[in-house]
Formats: sequence, structure tokens, C-alpha cells
Amino acid sequence: MESKNFTNVHDFILMGLTDSEDIRRVLFVLFLLIYLITLLGNAGMILIIRLDLQLHTPMYFFLSQLSFLDLCYSTVITPKTLENFLNSNNHISFIGCFTQMYFFVFLGATEFFLLSSMAYDRYVAICNPLHYPIVMSMRLCCTLITGSYMIGFTDSLVNVLCMNNLHFCSSNLIYHFFCDITPILALSCTDTQDTEIMILILSSINIMVSFITISVSYRSILSTILKINSASGKNKAFSTCASHLLGVTIFFSTMIFTYLRPKKSYSLGKDQVASVFYTMVIPMLNPLIYSLRNKEVKNALIRVMQKREGSRIKIKVKKSN
Repeated sequence: MESKNFTNVHDFILMGLTDSEDIRRVLFVLFLLIYLITLLGNAGMILIIRLDLQLHTPMYFFLSQLSFLDLCYSTVITPKTLENFLNSNNHISFIGCFTQMYFFVFLGATEFFLLSSMAYDRYVAICNPLHYPIVMSMRLCCTLITGSYMIGFTDSLVNVLCMNNLHFCSSNLIYHFFCDITPILALSCTDTQDTEIMILILSSINIMVSFITISVSYRSILSTILKINSASGKNKAFSTCASHLLGVTIFFSTMIFTYLRPKKSYSLGKDQVASVFYTMVIPMLNPLIYSLRNKEVKNALIRVMQKREGSRIKIKVKKSN
């Protein structure tokens, strides 16, 4: 067999978004603000849904899971990025890099199928409202959530195992701000064609299956809405899925732009901007999209605040007595 001399790479260096110290400071403040809003928004959404009994429905059950995924998704990437903005030493261990990549792919793939489950939930609610409580039972909801996590786990495991078979030689510079698949493939000194094909197939299956499921669901939803005679009925039906449709559009457009386009069109700058968008900005936007456009969430927040204020008044009365 042909012998090859490979230099083992024990760590990588994340080159980040810029070399300018001034820009790094600005980006640190900006990304820190985005991350704090993400934490508060998603944690607040989970807490409101948990505390308000009127939101204990399938739609908000899925929404709480989406907030949890976005919370984890942002946490996998942002803290390390913030640390690198402050330190000149941007090293990340080999294991740490592959761990970050694993959870990044796992959470991303899971979100694809969670969004598909949410689309199916809206389809049943609008197209078959009389049977909605029966069809969207808690058992089915838990099955859809578990299935989404299992698919994400399997997809991520296969991706990482394929990447783990590659050899890395002299260069350990990752021209990105986190351990993404494409820049790591570029460092390999072995043939990556088989690995790239496998990853492309998995990514295509995830995106296309989710996209088809969501498209078919919304085609039926749109057909049903157009058959409604009253304008108020149309607005009410559309408002129940408008937030989800907006979130899906933003998430899918950035993912397709990044991972399902010809390799010749790859651009480091454009890919980094798109990566910032779907790793940091979208997790921040989702709770805002689903709360600002949703009267039920606003009303639930008011009820939770009123209950809390009522509890404080009762405690003060007891202390005064």
C-alpha cells in the first residue's frame, strides 16, 4: 500500500470575521447584544408558554421547542465567537471543533423537521379544524418532536463520522468564525470528494423533505383560506400561520444559499455574512416574530405579569398583618 506522511493536527485556529481590532470591538458589542436578546427572548417565550395554561396547545408546544433549539443553536456558536473577539489567540481544540460542528449540524437538522411539524400542525388546524384536537394529540406531538431530534442526531453523527475519516496536514487555519463543514473540508490534504457527496446528499434530503412537506401543507392552507367567504375569516386564518411562514422563509433561504449552491460560487465573505444571519440573527428574530405578531402571546404575557403582581400584593398584605 502507498504510504503517506500526515501531520496530525491537534487544534485549529479560527480566523474570524476580520483582522481589524476596531471592527472586532464593534462586532463584540453587537454580537453580545444579539446574544443577550436571544437568551431573553427565547427563555421568556419558553417561560410564558409554560406558565400560561391557555398556551398549552400543540402550536405553542412546538413553539417552545423551537425557542429551546434556537437558544441552544446560538449558544453553540456565539460564546466562542465573542471570546475570539477579545483574545488574539483563537485556538480551538480538534475535539472542541468537531463537537461544535456536531451540535451545529444536529440542532440545524432538527430545526428543519421541527418547522415541518409546525407546518403540519397549521395544516390540520386550518384545513381540518373539527378534528384538530383529535389528530394533534399530545402523543403525536411528542412523536414528531422525538422524530425530529432522532433525525438530527443521526444526520449529525453521519456527517461527523465522514469528516473524522479525513486527514489534516500542515495548515490548521479555519477561515471562518466557527467550525463549519465547508472550511474544514478545505483544510484536508486527502481527497474529499466522497465526503462532500455524502454531506451534500444528506443536506439535500433534509432540506428537500422539509421544504416539500412545508410547501404541500401551505398549498393546502392557501387553498382553504381562499375558499373562506368573509374577509375577517381569511385574516384570522392567515394570521395563525403568517409568523411561521415568515420564520420558515428566512431560515430556508439562508440555508439553501449557503449549502445548496455550486462549489464554484463559494465566497468566504458572503458565506460568513449568511452564517452570522442563521447562527445568531435568526435565533434572535424568531421569538420576536412569533410574539409581536401573536395576540395570544401578548395576552399571555399580560396574564403572567398580572398574576405575579397579584402574588406580590398578597405577600405584602400577609406581612403587614
